[in-house]
Amino acid sequence: MNKTARQGPLTSASVFQKPTTLQRLWRLLEGFDGPLAFAVFLLACLGMVIMYSSGYDHGTRFVDHGRNMLIAGAILFVVAQIPPPKLMAWAVPVYAVGVILLVAVALFGITKKGSTRWINLGVVIQPSEIMKIALPLMLAAWFQKREGQLRPFDFAVALLILGIPVGLIMKQPDLGTSLLVLAAGLAVIFFAGLKWRWILPPVGLGLVGIVVLVIMEPTLCQPNVDWHVLHEYQRQRVCTLLDPGRDPLGKGFHIIQGMIAIGSGGFWGKGFMQGTQTHLEFIPERTTDFIFAALGEEFGLLGGLVLLACFFFLIYRALVIAMQAPTLFSRLLAGSMAMIFFTYAFVNMGMVSGILPVVGVPLPFISYGGTAMVTLGLALGILMSIAKSKQLVQT
Repeated sequence: MNKTARQGPLTSASVFQKPTTLQRLWRLLEGFDGPLAFAVFLLACLGMVIMYSSGYDHGTRFVDHGRNMLIAGAILFVVAQIPPPKLMAWAVPVYAVGVILLVAVALFGITKKGSTRWINLGVVIQPSEIMKIALPLMLAAWFQKREGQLRPFDFAVALLILGIPVGLIMKQPDLGTSLLVLAAGLAVIFFAGLKWRWILPPVGLGLVGIVVLVIMEPTLCQPNVDWHVLHEYQRQRVCTLLDPGRDPLGKGFHIIQGMIAIGSGGFWGKGFMQGTQTHLEFIPERTTDFIFAALGEEFGLLGGLVLLACFFFLIYRALVIAMQAPTLFSRLLAGSMAMIFFTYAFVNMGMVSGILPVVGVPLPFISYGGTAMVTLGLALGILMSIAKSKQLVQT
């Protein structure tokens, strides 16, 4: 009898070693994009420092901000495990549910401060937040199915897919969220190959409109003038942007105090937790929409440049992932996620600095807000999923 026979038959356990818990975790993390994760880590650290500096005396904002980041991190990890083909399969159902909920908001929604943006489904939710991800997902799937045979009709349908949710969100009214959804959708349509001859006319018309608005501001911003296309509060925001001094203690207070705080910080800033405008309550919403003003006061121009560099690195890496993605669906979806981060940061910094109207758009990872953090976690998870799929294709 040979030695093998004496030992008995070989079992699968003797041939294959069972992976340890650490090895299983490593397999889940394998394929994550390191530079993107590093950019997120830097922004998360900056967010916690700035939130503590501006909100340590503002209830439990600092602790809650950390909790929201952990939730976003968990969402990122889970979504990153979903391959892009499964994401594409969910595009139509998620978009359809989002549109149905927006219609339900218009019919049965909850109104707060003149806006109808929420609906009670046992839990009060804001369906417009769903469209920040659902719309680019739907548009990317639409163009994927028509890859190689795009016609003007396909772009017309894409604009209809874009216009339905954007119109419903603007009707609520919610200008900030509608801008974010519009930017994400237009990014997909542009990256899909929209020709410049279709882009330049509306852009030129918009620029002419801005010039006319600036020149005619004294007339158009009179109290009895109705703009028709905008709600009255939106008209007031545009007029306040053009001339904050027309109501310095009312509608212009936010912009003026934000600019004072940023300007008083100088190059180096007043120092950690030393902002007088911030802690004497001159800056409105100092832990949410106007947290960039608190950053500018306490950390100065240098702190603002560091934050801009981090956002630039994040957006650049997202665009690299988009360029290297293996399918058209993945490229379009990753490009739109990059545009979401750009729009968030640009609109928030622009409104605080006085170059854009004040709208409710938070600064990613820096501003307090659970809903926005969930959206960011979803966007980052999608980017990580696309990065992992690229590595699987290469191997």
